[in-house]
Amino acid sequence: MKGFLATQAGFGADLNLLIQIAMGTALTVGGFLARRKRYRAHGACQATVLVLNLVPISLAMWPSFHLQVLPRLAKHFGRRYYAIATIHGVLGAVAELLGLYILLVAGTNVLPQAWCFRGLKLWMRVELALWLTVLVTGIGTYFIWYAVTL
Repeated sequence: MKGFLATQAGFGADLNLLIQIAMGTALTVGGFLARRKRYRAHGACQATVLVLNLVPISLAMWPSFHLQVLPRLAKHFGRRYYAIATIHGVLGAVAELLGLYILLVAGTNVLPQAWCFRGLKLWMRVELALWLTVLVTGIGTYFIWYAVTL
């Protein structure tokens, strides 16, 4: 099915792009909620985005990376099509895993105290910066894959 953003992308890629931009916006709003000391709203916002992001990762991003990039990565890493997707995928995996870890540390008591890090505020800021970097590389991936004619 053809997409709706006037590129070569399909509907799913277009929809995923807009969902990711909305999630990035929601995470930024969540950061501002924390600055205003609205910690419950902050936690709910960040946790919701983090958990919901598992859906597009598993339904769109991982299958696309697995089918289109991984089989050809060893021979073509230097090409921007593969390089940006790989950078985006690696940073995205780190961001999602770090976010889930932060969620466990900040929002639950399931981890032993020895596994919890100190300076949670700093780690949350690192996570937000990483997530926004992943969003930018995701937008770059979209444009290189679908909007730039090679």
